[in-house]
Amino acid sequence: MVIARVIGDVVAARKAGGRQFRKAVLVQPLQLDGTNLDGSPRGRAVVAFNAADARVGEVVLVVREAAPGAADSPGDAAVIGVVDRVELFPAAAGAKDK
Repeated sequence: MVIARVIGDVVAARKAGGRQFRKAVLVQPLQLDGTNLDGSPRGRAVVAFNAADARVGEVVLVVREAAPGAADSPGDAAVIGVVDRVELFPAAAGAKDK
């Protein structure tokens, strides 16, 4: 699972299988640097089926290589949630016990 931002809509006149009514979006994975989600791009953008009805500009959770649905699903990514906030904590090795 990765955290990404929806950067565009994908319009397809025809879709395979049970995907006829599922919207597709273009998502850009975001960089996670230590204890910061700095929002900069990480890797290439991918097309994902939008199971969470996310809109352009929203930060989302994306499942890659295992789109929900049938085993023969033609999708390789799906938006499964819209992120409200991200809380990152220091690594356990660096934290002091109180």
